[in-house]
Amino acid sequence: MSHQEDFSQAVGKQVEMIASHGITATAGLYDLTSMRLVRFATTITRNQHDAEDAVASALLKVVADIDVLFRARNPWAFLLQMVRNDALLILRRKKRWTAAAQRIAECLSDLIQAPPKVDTIENQESMQEIWKAMRRLPTQQAEVVVLKIWEDFTFHQIGQTLGIPPATAASRYRYGLEKLSQMLGSDLVAQSHQIDQEASHGL
Repeated sequence: MSHQEDFSQAVGKQVEMIASHGITATAGLYDLTSMRLVRFATTITRNQHDAEDAVASALLKVVADIDVLFRARNPWAFLLQMVRNDALLILRRKKRWTAAAQRIAECLSDLIQAPPKVDTIENQESMQEIWKAMRRLPTQQAEVVVLKIWEDFTFHQIGQTLGIPPATAASRYRYGLEKLSQMLGSDLVAQSHQIDQEASHGL
């Protein structure tokens, strides 16, 4: 019997344990498979943090419905497929988010750095709206957004400042910008374009 067959059988036994003893037995499956699953998912996400998210998502599905894995002919191959599907889903979401996040970050930067106008009331109101939205963000996300956009820190520098891994800083920044874009929406984009036009006309 090959090493691969041995491992597949070991996974199958862990699945049987979960089916018999319930959620309390899931730790054994996690300990047995997590490192291999993350290694596999990383080949898709190209990012360990996202790979770990994919593995966590797949294992949560297993806990929620162990019968799906229990009925599979090869539980290990099926679990790999589940992780692959979640990794691809995260990758697609990340690609869609990247374009939107870049736009919202540019809009925020434009508003912050725009030259003063003759009538600054509108610009002040725009900034007030931004800071109202910022105050509604969780502190962990708000501090990363401020350091990234206002201070122009890299994620490595943010990680050093806050005592967190760079991948965690990037994740908080992503979620923070996503929430800001939802709160500020198209109004932010329109305001930034107006400021650009006024600046180009020397106002």
